[in-house]
Amino acid sequence: MKAIFNKEIQSFFSNPVGYLLVISFLLLNGLMLWVFKGSSNVFYSGFADINAFFSNSSWILAVLIPAMTMKSFADEYNNGTIEILKTLPVSHTHIVLAKFWAFMVVIFITLTPSLVFVYSTYQLGNPIGNIDLGSTLTSYFGLALLASTYIGIGLFSSIVMLNNVSAFILSTIINFTLYFGFTAIENVSEITSSGWGNFGITPHFEGMTRGVIDSTDLIYFISLTLAFLVWTKIKLDHV
Repeated sequence: MKAIFNKEIQSFFSNPVGYLLVISFLLLNGLMLWVFKGSSNVFYSGFADINAFFSNSSWILAVLIPAMTMKSFADEYNNGTIEILKTLPVSHTHIVLAKFWAFMVVIFITLTPSLVFVYSTYQLGNPIGNIDLGSTLTSYFGLALLASTYIGIGLFSSIVMLNNVSAFILSTIINFTLYFGFTAIENVSEITSSGWGNFGITPHFEGMTRGVIDSTDLIYFISLTLAFLVWTKIKLDHV
């Protein structure tokens, strides 16, 4: 399992595209926080508030993570290395988990430099340090849970489609459906405004950005992630 874990991380960072994805995440967030006009811009909003970073990151990762995970299983099959992988003395569950945790580490590495945004906002507070560090911590925790769900979806899409582009498209569609779809359904009419939004990601993630960690939100993200990982394992058993 450790060998698969290390191989996945090395494969990601041995390719310039991996660094490009990480830099793109930080650059896009930096531009929206400090350069582009709009509600996300700290200077234009007039408040030393980092919440816009987490809001923006939630949908940026919905596209970024599919780009990271699209090759995870598709390339194994296309390059013929899946047979070697299956002959290793590890279970299919361990194969899936090794890839999952490798991408979680990649996301951790991606998010770590964003602490510069937190520090900058901290310094801009009036007085200095006038930001809610508690909600910042819970927001990072929520972002990690959200990323885990996106990774599970990405791995599932990769093994289902067995094609990089198709896997990227499928996982992006699923991500945005979960992020926007159920909320949109709830807002369509009064008839459908009876809790449909709770099936989507948005209310569960936004609760954490307000500094609240609710057991319902934890169960939602963990269950969704586990479901896609289990489906990935089942597909691996039969492909």
